[in-house]
Amino acid sequence: MVFDLESRTVQFYHSVDKEQILDSLKAISLPGDLISSQEVLDHDIPDIAPSVEAKTLKYLLGINFTMFVVEIILGFYAESTGLLADGLDMLADSFVYGLSLYAVGKSIAMKHKAAYFSGIMQISLGLLCLVEVGRKFYFGSEPLSNYMIVVSVIALIANLWCLILIHKHKDGEIHMKASWIFSANDVIVNTGVIFSGALVYFLKSNVPDLIIGGIVSLVVIRGGISIMKLSKIKKAEPIKESCCSSNCD
Repeated sequence: MVFDLESRTVQFYHSVDKEQILDSLKAISLPGDLISSQEVLDHDIPDIAPSVEAKTLKYLLGINFTMFVVEIILGFYAESTGLLADGLDMLADSFVYGLSLYAVGKSIAMKHKAAYFSGIMQISLGLLCLVEVGRKFYFGSEPLSNYMIVVSVIALIANLWCLILIHKHKDGEIHMKASWIFSANDVIVNTGVIFSGALVYFLKSNVPDLIIGGIVSLVVIRGGISIMKLSKIKKAEPIKESCCSSNCD
């Protein structure tokens, strides 16, 4: 619904008979007259709650980009492919949230395109993570388990916060569904890095770190593929639009 209080009209975007809309208004003592009715496509429907989505996405973008910087710096210092992979995952998510933020208030087609490019970015960074895992496997590394565990716990808390923020939008449009998918994946990834850090400590081996680095890379790639599948634009079905004036005083 789109309200215009000055002209005392309201626009309804619906897929039911217009008479049902008028009857519903009368049932709540808001009698109205039909001014016009026409068919519109999905991509012509305006976003009615862009400010709420934008605020949430700004928080998600800030949290993820901050954790990307932290994990990349400490990942190199700790020689941990797990932290580096998780850091790149945070960067990929930052791109996702940035593109989703751009898509807020745009047409449905634009939101699908933003999600599609988010998927491409996820896959590209996932492949980059795999290259780094291979490099450390070939040249060797001595990951610092204490850094892995502490930083991953902080990242887990940050991602749980993101998950709480995005939860109310998880059943929204494609760009918000993409954000939910990546936030949920991050919680799983962080738990895995914490576990691998503990194994590195007890086994005195870099193998657990390499394994989790590879797993995180595959999770990132899988997330990218999933969102690209979701972003396939289907032919929009027409939706009826009715505009009624509410003549109640």
